[in-house]
Amino acid sequence: MKMKFYIVDAFTDVLFGGNPAGVVIIDEGSDFPDDKIMRKTAAELRYSETAFIKQIGEKDFNIRYFTPASEVDLCGHATIGSFCALADLGLVECGCSYINSTKAGRLNIEVLKNSILMDMGLPENINKISDSKDLDELYSIMGLSYEKQGEILTGEKLDFNLLPEMISTGLPDIMMPVKNEGELAKINPEFEALSKLSEKYKVVGVHAFTVNTKDGAVHCRNFAPLYDIDEEAATGTSNGALTFYLYKNGLLNEGTDNIFIQGEAMNRPSRIMSKLSFIDGNVKIQVGGMASILACGEIRL
Repeated sequence: MKMKFYIVDAFTDVLFGGNPAGVVIIDEGSDFPDDKIMRKTAAELRYSETAFIKQIGEKDFNIRYFTPASEVDLCGHATIGSFCALADLGLVECGCSYINSTKAGRLNIEVLKNSILMDMGLPENINKISDSKDLDELYSIMGLSYEKQGEILTGEKLDFNLLPEMISTGLPDIMMPVKNEGELAKINPEFEALSKLSEKYKVVGVHAFTVNTKDGAVHCRNFAPLYDIDEEAATGTSNGALTFYLYKNGLLNEGTDNIFIQGEAMNRPSRIMSKLSFIDGNVKIQVGGMASILACGEIRL
C-alpha cells in the first residue's frame, strides 16, 4: 500500500516555525489502514499529531488524527496542515469551502488566499476548578504558586479574577490563567503528575495563558503529556476553547479578530487567529492561520 505524505508547519508563514504535523493522503478508492498501522505511522513520523485524509465527496473529506500514543477526535494544527497539503495537490481551491468530517463532527473549512479557517465544534462548558485545594494542586503541578494568578489588572483596578475551567470545542482542555508573561515562561510541569491529573479530569491537558501582555495578543502554552505531548507549539482546538473562555468571561467581544501567540518557549513561535460569532443563536468559533510545506514523499506499507 502506497500513500502520499507531507510534513507541514502550521500556524506560521515560515519554515521551522509554528507546529509541525504529518499529513497522509489515502489514495482514491482506498480505505483507512488499520488503526494500529496509523498509530505506528504517527509514531514513526514523530510529530505530535498526524492526519490521515480520505476524500469522500467533491468537497467532503474524512480526516482522522493520531498521536504516537492514540487516536484523538480533532486536531487544529493538523487540520490546517491537511488543507495546505490538499491545496498543493490541487484537491482544494482558494476561495472555496469544504467539509471536514471528524469524530468531533462535520466542520466547515474555508480555504483563503493567505490562511485556512476551520470551524470548531460547539463549545462545551465541562467544569470549573474553584476549590482551593484543587487550585493549589493544579498550579503546583505546573511549577507555579496559585496566589493571584487569575487577577487581571487595568492600572490599579482589579477587573477580573479568573479561575481555571475545562472547556471543549472538539477536545477538552483545562484553560489555566496566569498573571503575566513572566509567570507563563516559568511553567515547568511535573509531567507524570500532569498525566494523572489529566486522567482525573478527563481532559487532554492544560492550556495556560495570559492576557496581561504589551502587544495585545494572548500568549499561551499547551501541555498534554497524557498523549505523549510534553509541550505543543500551536493547538487550534485549545485556542478555540480559549476563545470561548475569554468571551464568556468578558475579555473579548463577538466578531473581533483575536490573535494567540504560542510556541515561544519552544523557539517555534506560532500565530493563531480566531473569531467568535453567532449563527441562529448558536456560538460559532473559527480558528485559522497560515502553513508552510517542509517536505513531501511516499509511504510504503
